[in-house]
Formats: sequence, C-alpha cells, structure tokens
Amino acid sequence: MAKNRNVKKETKSSARLGKQTIIAGIRNYFAENPFGSFNYKQLAHFLGALDKSAKNLVKDALEELAKRGELMQLRRGKFKAIPDKLVAKKGLKSIVTGKVDMKRTGKAYVSTPEFGEDIFVASNHTGHALHGDEVKVRLFPQRKGHKPEGEIVEVIQRSKSHFVGTIEKSAKFAFMISESPTMPVDIFIPLANLKNAHHGEKVVVKITEWPEHANNPFGEVVKVLGRPGENEVEMQAILVENDFPLAFPKEVEKEMAKLPAEIPAEEIKKRRDFRPVTTFTIDPFDAKDFDDALSYRQLENGNHEVGVHIADVSYYVTPGSLTDKEAYQRGTSIYMVDRVVPMLPEKLSNMVCSLRPNEDKLCFSAVFELDDNAKIIKEWFGKTIINSNKRFDYEEAQKIIETGKGDLAKEVLILWSLASKLKDARFSKGAISFNTQEVKFKLDENSKPIEVLIKEQKESNFLIEDFMLLANRRVAERIGRKRGNIEPKTFVYRIHDQPSPEKLNQFIQFVGKLGYKMRINSERSLAKSFNDLFEKVHGKGEENLVETLAVRTMAKAEYSTTNIGHYGLAFQYYTHFTSPIRRYPDLMVHRLLQHYLDKKNSVNKDEYEEKCIHSSDMERKAQDAERASVKYKQAEYMSDKIGQEFDGLISGVSKYGIFVEIKENKCEGMIRLQDMDDDFYYLDEENYKVVGHRHQHEYKLGDPIKIRVKHIDIMKKQLDYELA
Repeated sequence: MAKNRNVKKETKSSARLGKQTIIAGIRNYFAENPFGSFNYKQLAHFLGALDKSAKNLVKDALEELAKRGELMQLRRGKFKAIPDKLVAKKGLKSIVTGKVDMKRTGKAYVSTPEFGEDIFVASNHTGHALHGDEVKVRLFPQRKGHKPEGEIVEVIQRSKSHFVGTIEKSAKFAFMISESPTMPVDIFIPLANLKNAHHGEKVVVKITEWPEHANNPFGEVVKVLGRPGENEVEMQAILVENDFPLAFPKEVEKEMAKLPAEIPAEEIKKRRDFRPVTTFTIDPFDAKDFDDALSYRQLENGNHEVGVHIADVSYYVTPGSLTDKEAYQRGTSIYMVDRVVPMLPEKLSNMVCSLRPNEDKLCFSAVFELDDNAKIIKEWFGKTIINSNKRFDYEEAQKIIETGKGDLAKEVLILWSLASKLKDARFSKGAISFNTQEVKFKLDENSKPIEVLIKEQKESNFLIEDFMLLANRRVAERIGRKRGNIEPKTFVYRIHDQPSPEKLNQFIQFVGKLGYKMRINSERSLAKSFNDLFEKVHGKGEENLVETLAVRTMAKAEYSTTNIGHYGLAFQYYTHFTSPIRRYPDLMVHRLLQHYLDKKNSVNKDEYEEKCIHSSDMERKAQDAERASVKYKQAEYMSDKIGQEFDGLISGVSKYGIFVEIKENKCEGMIRLQDMDDDFYYLDEENYKVVGHRHQHEYKLGDPIKIRVKHIDIMKKQLDYELA
C-alpha cells in the first residue's frame, strides 16, 4: 500500500510543472491575441500538448483561469481574454530591494525576489549604484503593456570596492577607464593617489568616496598591474574584476608553514584503514589537486565494495583559522586557461591533502556494498586512511575501458559496469543529459594559445562522475531524510529548481518552430523529451543553439539549507561532498556530516544559509572569471588570422548583429548589421533571426555560415567577423 501512495504522490508533484507551464503558455497566447476566442484543442495544438493527459491539463488550466477571472468562457467551450484582468496587478509595495545588473550605457535592470520580472531603471535614475550592488528601488506606476520601471533611491550594499582599468593621466588629475561592459563611469583619481602608476598602465583602484553631486566616484590606486596586453597583467585583471585576491595573505602562508607533514600514529588508529585495498584516482592529465579516489574489492558473498574516498581537508583546516577564513572568502578554486587559482594554499591543495599515489592520505569516505545491479545493500560514512596504488588520467582509463587491458583493468572494468547501471537508473528517473563541450587551449612557453582543443566527456568521465553523484546523493539523504516525527537537521544542499514555466514555454514554442515536439504533462516525460531532443539535434546545424537555449531555460543550481531537490539530476536529496580541496561548501558538508555522526545537535540554519548564499555568489564569479579567460585567449588566438575565412554556425542574433561560432575552434564573434550593406536588416526576435527588408534574406539561429575575420580587440575580448 505504501508503495502505491508514493507513486501517486510522485505523479501529482510531476504534473505540477506541466500545469504551470501550460498556464504560462495560455497567458502568453491570450496576451498576443487579446481579442480572439479559442477552445482547448486549439490551445493544446499551439502549446504542443499532443497526448490525452496533456490536453486534459490544458482543459483544466483554462477552467482554472476562468475561475480566477482572467478569462471568460463563451458558449461551445471557447475562452476569451478579459484585458483588464490579463495585465497582472501585482499589488506590491512602492519600494522594493534587489540586485543591479548595470550596462555600459548607464541603464540598469534590478532583479528582486518580490517581483516576477526585472525592473528597468533609466540611466538618469540609477543614482550612485554600480553593477551587482544591493539597492532600494522606487517603482513607477506601471503602464499598460509596458515592463515595470523605477528609480534607485538607495545603495544598501556595494558588491565590490576594487576595480580594474587603464590610467588616463593629464597635468592635474587622472581617471581610471574600465573596459568592463558593466561599468558605466570612470573613476577620478587625484595625482597624489596614483601610487607611481603611469599613463596607459593597467591598475587596481579602490573607490574612496562618491560625493553626492559628483558624476564620478573618487579613488586611489592600490596596485599597478602593468602594460595592457601582457598575459600576466590580463589574467590578474580578470581575477580582480571578479573579486578574487591575487595572492594568499602572508599570515596564511605562515600558518601553513607550521602544518606537520607526518600523520600522527594516534590519528591513524581512530580511522578505518583502507591502505590494503586496491585504490586509484582518475583525473585530467594536468591536474595536481586530487580530491577523490575509488577503492574496490569483491566481498565473500559476491557483492562489490566500492569506497568513494575524499581528501579530509577538515582535519587540516579548522573552523575560524586564518586559512579557513581565506578559503571561505574565496569560496572556490578558479580554473582559468593558463592557471588554477586555488581556494587553499598550494601546500594543502597540491601536497598534504592531494591523494597522490603511494602516499598515506587522510580521507572522509562513503563506502558502499553493491550487488551486480548496483543496488545498495549497505553503506558506511566515516574517517579513513588510504594509499592510492595508481594515478590514472582520463585518457588512460578510457583506453582500459575500450580495450579491456592495462593496470588494474579488472577493477576499472567492474567499476565501469556498476557506474553504467547507476547512470541508467538516473536517466530512467528523469535526469537530463546536457552534452556540453569544453574549450581547452594548447599554450606555448609565453602562454600564447597555439591550438584550440575541444574536450568531450567519455566513459572514463562518467565512471568517476556517477560514483561521485552516488556519494553526494547518499550523504544528503543520510542527513536530509525525515525519519518519523524527527525533523532533519540543518545541512548544506546543492539544489536545482524546476525551470520557470514562462521560460520553458518559450523554449517549447521555439523548438516547435524547428519541427521538434516536447511532452510537458509530467516532470519525467519533460526530462525524456529534453534527452530525446538532444539526440535528434546531435550533429545538426541547430545542435549548439538548441542545447544553449535549453541551458538558459533551466534554473541555476545553487547552495541552500532548504532542500528542494535537484531537478536536472532527478535527485530528491543532493549535496556537494566530493571536492573540499576546491569548493568551500564541500568542506562545510564534511564538518556537518561528522558533527551529526557524533550525535550532536543541529547547527544554526540562518548562519549556514548566509554561507550558502556567499558560496553561490563566489561560484558565479569564478565562472565569469573562467569564461573571461577563455574569451581573452580566443581573441588572442584569432588575432593573427585577420582576413582568413572559416565555416561557422549562427549562435545568436541581436539588434546589433549576428553572433557566429567557428566550427573548428568554437571562437564566437559578431557580424555587425551595419556592415551588412546588401540590404537593411532587422531583428525578428520572436523567431531568432534577422531578415533583409528588401530581399527577405534570412539569417537564423543554427544556420551554417561562412565568415571572414575582420577585426580583433584583445583588450575588450571582442571578435568582429564579416560575411565571406
């Protein structure tokens, strides 16, 4: 009986997403057709709700909107919009708080949890706010058919105080000119605050004040980076621009110097000893920080014992220490094109904690007894000591999977078989498969890119990934599952919300125009539709476009003490346990897990939620820094290819031009509409294309196109192309 109740509950929750998406689609359709009347079959066809259950959802949604007074029901089952009701009256306060998304032009958009959409702020109403600041916005009365607008009346908290730019010096004063697309003002610098910076040099500037009636903030130079265009200068500029420090404080280095190299014998006695068990790591060939290892042995009953062993950073980094405070501020390691900027000092990340082969290492482990179908029979979590027998890179492990030969081939192949079953189970429950490609560069001795490599995930990646997912899931479930009347204790979860119905509806409509249908009557059928769609577009011109738009449709994963599950992975419980060398949330999870294994009380939820918000914020900044370093190297790589022609795919369209990604190297640039002089082109935003007014020639997303490299601005990371 209990089993059936669970199934009913799952069906009910999974139908919720479909209904919300359908309601959003119906609202959009009536907003575009305010005077028409339609029955449920017509709307079902428009929304791509093709099977019986989906059509019934459309019928239910129409009746619900009619009950709410948003639609009127005419005879013969037709529905019509009530215009005054269709324009949502949100009933909000006149002043709301939010975060600023600033543009170079000075205009801004403020996102706020109290409002369903961004609030537009004109450049003359932004006050002294800058990008990322938390602000108060006074809302203007909303005009019918217009997006919400307002003015910024107070800066609650600055997102940053240090900025990067180039010095422009005159006889009596200087300015720092930023290249950031989100910085609308230059910073005024008195000559006394230049700190020996010369005209044309790239510097780090701290804002000291911003007088009420001044157009520009005042600042002082805190570090001279050097001449623009030098690799070291540009990489450091990207780090500072994204709020990361350039070095560890001396106090942290001193704390690290006192760290003992030997593991005390009394500590080893407290731990479960896995040193006799076959253990290995699989990582990228150039990795130095080995977070995780797998151990394998077959048990006497024929089952498989798989140990997921994670570097025990919590043993070496204690709460409140200088190293801990610095790691928390950084939040994460950053993987730029030419370097890793570690969260922890090198002594920890590359040496003491790194699970290097043939060295005793302290771990926090999740150990599973699995049957031949990868079903969990038993599990254990606790502190261990290991000694890795072998360090594989992904290519070596892949060769063993493909040929069945090599060091530890038996263990690798058994683990691959079990991982495959875990992966199949994951997708059968509604996980979504995003086949992302990673751009890597081959650099010369001066860090100049000489070759672009496109890295794709293979079986060896999935072998590691699925055991890491298993450990993350089971750790989260161990703490997060409610048992009887006992509420779960405060924990750090990795959550991923369902896609917003509005975004999902737009995506479904777009792929429908490309000839692809999606089923939205439940979460599982929607996930299967996404996976089927990715298979169908594989190798086609629109592949990159569809996958890019699908990623944008999804919510962003983040850290939280409130568990809502992980939509993309189809896990009800999920956390990050497996990478404490490079992610601070994993270190928090290790500490909390041990705290609760020791039967201690729940920790303060508000304190940990604040840490989760900070960790999510630093993760986004790290991603921005990584993308900026890739964009810079792409511009540098293409800088000596002016006039050369390449095959590309249209990867985006805007009112300014067509974005094109070159097929062979993934370098994206823009063909500006003003340079396309054979016609007057305009943007058809709804259909993702630009169209010639006279000859009706179309350039749409996903189309193949031949381009010629016109101009490269390495400093601005801009690549300009023209039609070949």
